[in-house]
Amino acid sequence: MNKILLFIIILLFCQISPVSAQFPATGGAAKTKALPGTAGDQTPKGNSKISGTIVDSTSQKEIEFASIALYKSSGQAVDGTVADEKGKFVLNKVVAGDYKILITFIGYANKTITDIALAKGQELDLGAIKLSSNTKTLDELTVTGQAALIEEKVDRLVYNAEKDLTAKGGDASDVLRKVPMLTVDLDGNVSLRGSQNIRVLINNKPSTIIASSVADALKQIPADQIKTVEVITSPSAKYDAEGSGGIINIITKKNSLQGLNLNVDAGVGNRGSSLSLNGSYRKGKAGFNLGGFGRGNYNTITRTALDQTSIVNDVSTLTRQTGDGSSKGIFGQYNLGFDYDLAKNQSITAGVRYGLRNFVSQQDLVTRLFNNGVAGEASGRNVEAKNLSGTLDANVDYLHTFKPQQEWSISTLYSRNDLTNNFDADLLTNTGELRNRQRNINLNVNQEFTLQSDYQTPIKKNQLLEFGGKGIFREVTSNYKYEIAEATGDYRPETNQPSGELTYHQNIAAAYSSYTYTTTKRYTFKGGLRYEHTFIDASTKEDGMIGVGDYGVLVPSLNASKTFKGTTVKLGYNRRIQRPGLQQLNPNFNAANPQNITIGNPELRPELTNNFELGLSKNIKKTFVNATFFGRVTNNAISQVRQPSDTLAGAIVTTFENVGRQHAYGANIFANVAVTSKINVGIFSNVFYTSLTGRTTGENGRQQEITNTGMNISGGLFSQAQFKNGWGAQAFGFMQGQQVQLQGIQGGFAFYTVGVKKEFKNKKASLGLAGENFFSKRYKIHTKLNSFQFDQVNDVYLYNRGVRLTFTYKIGKMTMEAPRKKARSVSNDDVKSDGNGQAPAGGAPAGGGAQPR
Repeated sequence: MNKILLFIIILLFCQISPVSAQFPATGGAAKTKALPGTAGDQTPKGNSKISGTIVDSTSQKEIEFASIALYKSSGQAVDGTVADEKGKFVLNKVVAGDYKILITFIGYANKTITDIALAKGQELDLGAIKLSSNTKTLDELTVTGQAALIEEKVDRLVYNAEKDLTAKGGDASDVLRKVPMLTVDLDGNVSLRGSQNIRVLINNKPSTIIASSVADALKQIPADQIKTVEVITSPSAKYDAEGSGGIINIITKKNSLQGLNLNVDAGVGNRGSSLSLNGSYRKGKAGFNLGGFGRGNYNTITRTALDQTSIVNDVSTLTRQTGDGSSKGIFGQYNLGFDYDLAKNQSITAGVRYGLRNFVSQQDLVTRLFNNGVAGEASGRNVEAKNLSGTLDANVDYLHTFKPQQEWSISTLYSRNDLTNNFDADLLTNTGELRNRQRNINLNVNQEFTLQSDYQTPIKKNQLLEFGGKGIFREVTSNYKYEIAEATGDYRPETNQPSGELTYHQNIAAAYSSYTYTTTKRYTFKGGLRYEHTFIDASTKEDGMIGVGDYGVLVPSLNASKTFKGTTVKLGYNRRIQRPGLQQLNPNFNAANPQNITIGNPELRPELTNNFELGLSKNIKKTFVNATFFGRVTNNAISQVRQPSDTLAGAIVTTFENVGRQHAYGANIFANVAVTSKINVGIFSNVFYTSLTGRTTGENGRQQEITNTGMNISGGLFSQAQFKNGWGAQAFGFMQGQQVQLQGIQGGFAFYTVGVKKEFKNKKASLGLAGENFFSKRYKIHTKLNSFQFDQVNDVYLYNRGVRLTFTYKIGKMTMEAPRKKARSVSNDDVKSDGNGQAPAGGAPAGGGAQPR
């Protein structure tokens, strides 16, 4: 711990020192820069001067960091600069002549001042130059240009979820199903290009809610609060090295308007209901937001059928099992946020978010065993499993912007997740009488504190340097035990089942540096190095220290892109690390179904993955096409390994081991067609070949190497339309084919939904109706697993036909204020883009000025 603290202090000191030494004093006029593509220092210099102040035409407030370009009357670019934080600008050493000036800033209409006749030695003051907002206000509603459904940046693909009509009343998993390159199964498990080893961030921040279970975390995020989903397949060195498959960043809606507003969203359906209230207030330099979301699920029915054969000590045991089950749950998320402008170039933000999950599932199992062909008596087992959690995230962030693209930030995050995975089982005789009762108590706590600092600065007019440091202090504890009782009476410890306590400390010290170079011919190169050292201290109460040593990893990354004739080509390489998750580490012996047992492995080590990709994107008239070809090579892979139990007849035990090598090669293809200005259609597919190699128990109990290969195919189709009088409609369908596992094949599934929406009163209110899987009574997922010692066929039947009605109402009046940068949070944005996947060529972002976050 002391080593990490010392490491971070040195990093912070190294950052703060150049900040104070290099940054120019703010308050004066910004330094004049040559425009991209101009002659720069070779331009002839005169002794005249042009100055002025940029202000908002409505509020009369100064607009900081607007871009000013000076042109000759013939149209030739001569010089340029950026307004300071008070809106003032100065163009020095201008040669006498006839000129015009172009002023640009994001959120405002461009303004051109013509017929400027400048005499030799003249100091021309243009006074207050007013810019008008380029938004249009209609009956208290602010409307801006509609963003494309899919946007491609230099290292990521962005899905604009705000346009999703069918997600009302749903959760984040409903949105992610529609994002190209992502696959979400019916349990909410997310994979990127076939890999579930991904890093999921919420508003650029990690959270313990994700660390415990991505699928459960997505159920806590309301779909209609998601603004965009970023799929980062080739992360730069600024990002944590964790997530071998890549990074998914979920950006929620934020309100930067002035005034008070309140949004009410409600939904009711045959399988779930929801209610959310979100309000915000902003006055001057301070802003507050308060929100809450709750969702209840019910009428979720499943049926299972299991046939598995295992061979132990020359005894063949056939297990035949059927089960009927249902589940219900309550999910909630509540947040309080605050931001304050300490100065025009400094801001601080803070927030607290609490997530709640109470998920209860019930299953009635009937099991019959056949030993060497001889049938035994049937037995019953009624199980109630509780998956409960409470997650707290609290952050404080500070940002100091010195000039466009030159900034320094400090970010902190504390996160805690209290997780309970218990089950109670009633064991029945073949006549259905209660024989005895069993209980598994499994309590887990995952808490972490993160301290991070980042600094970035432009170099000349077409380069950007970024570096920073980060420390994560993580502690995981698990307390698990079994208890048993007769049909009546108190519970007592069950001595023949494992119990214990695990304490797992994982501390990470990281440092990175990244460099971006952009040419005037629209080539962009971005390279970086990140080093992460992980310190592990793990022990159990019973056996003492666990032999998991410290380890370090150097993570390089390289991205290159080129745009020509409407086509963007991208090349990327990066190395990623995947540390084991809480469920993979937890040594609790989960025997809710004693024929299918799961146990974690606290001795797991991380896996390392090398990723390669080639991406092509092009606009062909009204069609946007994106194709990405990729390769992924993983060593020391964490794989599920199954083998028969030595003590429970017919049971299969699943655990996790660093036994595998995984290779995947494939392509992701996406196309979006704007049929008309009101109708668009999209289609996407993911196709890749995978090869998995690992070790398992073979003949005579010896370890043997096994390999499984095959194709994985998935795809989908979606369309949306806007009609007159506030009517809109959207449809979505998805198909997931079979997926290759180390020891078999997991079955595929399909999903579809159709929704309509009607907006009222200038979009202050809306009413929506959506239906899911309404043509099919049930879906069947057929999975076949096998090895030398066992064969397993598992059929799961899902009854997920559904319909839901949603309602939205907006209260309050908001006004627009000039955008201002806010403090960034833990984890980072990449280099700013001009919207075409390119970094700007000049010292300021394309479009002028600092970009709001």
